Amino acid sequence: MRISVIGCGYLGAVHAAAMASLGHEVIGIDVDPGKVATLSAGTAPFFEPGLEDLLRAGIESGRLRFTTDIAEAAGADVHFIAVGTPSQRDGDAADLTYVDAAIAALLPHLAPGQVVAGKSTVPVGTAARLAASVHATGATLVWNPEFLREGWAVKDTLEPDRLVVGVPDGEAGAAAADTLREVFRAAVDAGIPFLVTDYATSELVKVAANAFLATKISFINAMAEIAEVTGADVTQLSDAIGYDGRIGRRYLGSGIGFGGGCLPKDIRAFAARAEELGRAESVSFLREVDAINLRRRDRAVQLVTEALGGAVFDRRITVLGAAFKPHSDDVRDSPALDVAVRLHGLGAQVTVTDPEAIPNARRLHPQLTYIDDRDDALTGAEAVVLVTEWDQYRRELDPVHAGSLVRDRVVVDGRNAWDAAQWRAAGWTYYGMGRP
Repeated sequence: MRISVIGCGYLGAVHAAAMASLGHEVIGIDVDPGKVATLSAGTAPFFEPGLEDLLRAGIESGRLRFTTDIAEAAGADVHFIAVGTPSQRDGDAADLTYVDAAIAALLPHLAPGQVVAGKSTVPVGTAARLAASVHATGATLVWNPEFLREGWAVKDTLEPDRLVVGVPDGEAGAAAADTLREVFRAAVDAGIPFLVTDYATSELVKVAANAFLATKISFINAMAEIAEVTGADVTQLSDAIGYDGRIGRRYLGSGIGFGGGCLPKDIRAFAARAEELGRAESVSFLREVDAINLRRRDRAVQLVTEALGGAVFDRRITVLGAAFKPHSDDVRDSPALDVAVRLHGLGAQVTVTDPEAIPNARRLHPQLTYIDDRDDALTGAEAVVLVTEWDQYRRELDPVHAGSLVRDRVVVDGRNAWDAAQWRAAGWTYYGMGRP
């Protein structure tokens, strides 16, 4: 099929490359000439495992190309809207400026029978508001939310847990759903659930999933707060309750909490939308979920301060990680970088290392010291803080070797990723999050 992807940021670039890998003819469209040039050269403008291979393969095959000219979207069978929905400058509600602009720019190039598929995360009610203008052209608007995890975005696009398509009532909606089934034929044939819903449900699916995930993470971090004042071990608690099939162990890892460009933003926007709908009380718990998450960053800084005798001024601290999660170079609302900045603000000499995120971190916080090599970053440190659980730190860093590099063997494990007994046996004073 012929496909256009409007917006070639993180979501759009991955989606365009993945669609081309499935055999579709794809045109990616973005208003940023620099981004278009980078993608056209087969280079990803951000780190995402496997993406550059897909980009190069798509471009070399002739099935994938990028442009700034939205007129080239004309004639596509399906137009995916993949632009950003950041928070509004004066509040938590989602800013739909880019979504509205993408639809407005696309309207003159639509034709009867075509499908416009929104992928951006939007407040419930957005599709219904936009539908009339799209349907006036004879095209049909559907909403097909994305569920990408940074670091796993290629896999999540090609092998999703589920596909959700919100459609209007009637024959046009049914036909549009069939078109999306054809786009995702490989996944559908592989048995991936394909759920057809109304607009509102499809919009709620994404924010509800993010809200549940954030709640689960903050729940175990709230338990870590209790563990810290009772002497319990939150990692053992997570294991014990995780055996309950109704609960499950995944995402019950306590630590300094979640971040990134989606989860915090989306739960705040969800709470703001619920307030607009007169149902603020229904998701009022999300405010506390957010507050718990932010408190864990405070606790990490407090632990480092306690570990260094009550003050960090002029102490040499190495922070392992800058990205908000491993397998990504994204530093938006990164707990790791936030902890580093707070320590620097208290007067510490902070050195940050990360396999992929240093360029982005340096642009955002040039006041910190950055060292690419892990061992060089550890040399001479008086305390080490693990904040992003890259394999280079979590699995490959030997505590004996690390101990030979640092000045003082003091470590704060902000992700509860290490074996405390192993580090203590190597002579380290070990502090975990919610661990004795």
